[in-house]
Amino acid sequence: QMHLMESGGGSAESGGSLTLSCAAFGRTDERYCLGWFRQGPGKSREGVALKDTNGYTYFADSVQGRFTSSLDNEKKTLTLQANNLKPEDTATYFCAAKLGFCFRNFLNDPDEMDFWGQGTQVTVSP
Repeated sequence: QMHLMESGGGSAESGGSLTLSCAAFGRTDERYCLGWFRQGPGKSREGVALKDTNGYTYFADSVQGRFTSSLDNEKKTLTLQANNLKPEDTATYFCAAKLGFCFRNFLNDPDEMDFWGQGTQVTVSP
């Protein structure tokens, strides 16, 4: 079992920045993938970013060029730096993990992920 603890999020104005972190505890195999998904009001859950221990990183088209991510493998922590935020980025952001590697198509298929955090709210005002 892997447990995920999210921190960060909050409120920002359009064009602002926020930092989200996800720390993994418990079972963490040598190969794993951490990622962020989000779910806005009345919307389905969508992938934002995935990063695995093989060095691959995938971003959703909607955040490409605005969001960056870094994985501290020693601390098993994934950090998402969200820059140039837009009101449409408003959502509950969920950390997710998968034992093994991730692939880009997982951004569109949250069911591929094995474990989930509780979520943290991000609100961007115009």
